[in-house]
Amino acid sequence: MTSATHPTPTPEQYGVGARFTLSVYDSDYVRIILGALGSADTTGLTIETNDISTFVTGGEQRVLAYVQSVVAAAARSGAHLSAAILLSRGCPGELQCALPPGVHALAAAPIALPESGVRARAHWSLYPLLDAGSASPAAVASAAAPAAPVDHMTPIYAAIDQAKASGVYSGSDHYATRLDGDLSAVLETAANAWIGVGAQVQHVVTHLTVSINSPSVVGTAAPPATEPESRAS
Repeated sequence: MTSATHPTPTPEQYGVGARFTLSVYDSDYVRIILGALGSADTTGLTIETNDISTFVTGGEQRVLAYVQSVVAAAARSGAHLSAAILLSRGCPGELQCALPPGVHALAAAPIALPESGVRARAHWSLYPLLDAGSASPAAVASAAAPAAPVDHMTPIYAAIDQAKASGVYSGSDHYATRLDGDLSAVLETAANAWIGVGAQVQHVVTHLTVSINSPSVVGTAAPPATEPESRAS
């Protein structure tokens, strides 16, 4: 929310963005990666690519559409690839998180991506970075008021339930939840949980390690265990 004297920040000001690294296991990886980056629509986005990763900032829908487009384009080469994708919102800057006064957790519309036709498997983790400012803006306003207790697992369990409802949940591994389905559905599931938690928690990060065209045999997912879910998203 924002105060009457402070307008809603832009996505860039609020720190909405992604950083991702695309790894292609093919001798022609340079052409595949550069071609995928060059083919994606960059409208409304700020993008910086260096020797390690690509940073993109803008509205949630545009950011996810760009990431989906780049990964899907590379996947259509047929090469085995992986993508390490980090999404963050609510913490602009690098060494410090500095939002305008009166700005706390902001809601955003869920994203929707067209089906890609690319099957993706992913390990997914969600990190609600709860603090007193996210949990209780009123308490923060008063230096004498104690911070409200927070429970970081409640939004994580809710996000896992959403993944199950979406049909892409494929079990739990140590420190991560496994997703399996169309690339767009996998990204939607992770991103909409990220956005949903972000409506109440200012700074939220989610991470995916996506594997596509893997030569590994895909077996039936093991029955989900209770303990890994208690430690992972």
